[in-house]
Amino acid sequence: MVATLAAPAAFAAPAKIKLGFLVKQPEEPWFQSEWKGAEKAATKYGFEVVKLGVTDGEKTIAAIDNLAALGATGFVICTPDVRLGPAIVAKSKGAELKVIAVDDQFVGASGKIMTTVPYLGMSASKIGHAAGEGIAGEMNKRGWVPGEVGVCVITFDQLDTIRQRTDGAVGALTAAGVPTARVFKSAQKTQDIEGSFNAATILFTQHPDIKRWLICGGNDTAVLGAVRAGEQRGFAAADVIGVGINGTDCIDELRKSKPTGFFGSMRVSALSEGFTTSELLFHWVKDGTKPPLDTRTAGIFMTRANLEQVLRDDQ
Repeated sequence: MVATLAAPAAFAAPAKIKLGFLVKQPEEPWFQSEWKGAEKAATKYGFEVVKLGVTDGEKTIAAIDNLAALGATGFVICTPDVRLGPAIVAKSKGAELKVIAVDDQFVGASGKIMTTVPYLGMSASKIGHAAGEGIAGEMNKRGWVPGEVGVCVITFDQLDTIRQRTDGAVGALTAAGVPTARVFKSAQKTQDIEGSFNAATILFTQHPDIKRWLICGGNDTAVLGAVRAGEQRGFAAADVIGVGINGTDCIDELRKSKPTGFFGSMRVSALSEGFTTSELLFHWVKDGTKPPLDTRTAGIFMTRANLEQVLRDDQ
């Protein structure tokens, strides 16, 4: 009787690591750039990235369940509501998913930042201060009298990150000689151009005597909306200096053949943030190397003059 030998089983290749990248406003250029950065990291390290939009709490929890069902081992998230932090952490632990917060830090039930969750973002107060310094520098260049201008501050204090940015900008402007009595705040109801437009319109209506405005806000869209509101009120570009933050939603504005009141932005590399957070998460999953609990990025002052060079450097 001749014995037959079974063919050896085929060697099973290890499963590809799968990581999620969840963002609160998937249609915004900023988050699309973060996704592009995550894809670059995935290409470099050989993992799979699952990109999901999570525009509210229900979609966030459903996305975490979805990732777990797909076999993911972790995810990066810019949450649609920072107060979802405890729920996100609890859900992630239950699904054995590692999590890194990007852009906005989680807030606990006590109302305080959750410092136990790895976070990567910009130094909000410093980048806000830099935006304010950019406005002040252009104000001085134009020879404006600080005591005669008005400062339009578009706020959204529900997000601590936004509050820190606007506080930083106001601090730089008052340090440059603008009286605090000339600083006016108006809150957005929604964090988009329409919300900013409406907030600024109210403010401009309340102060019809002011003919020159400095505009700051928590991001590019906040400043863009206020600039549009100023245009509707008849303010010329020469009488407005607006500086945003992020440097993504303002690119088309700065490329316009005719300058507007949107003077510049503090450019932060969304692509770099997407790449770095995904890289940190990959090493955490693969090698057990836990990321730093707090990583901050810097910004570059981007205007019409250096726009194209800054964008080339961020490819």
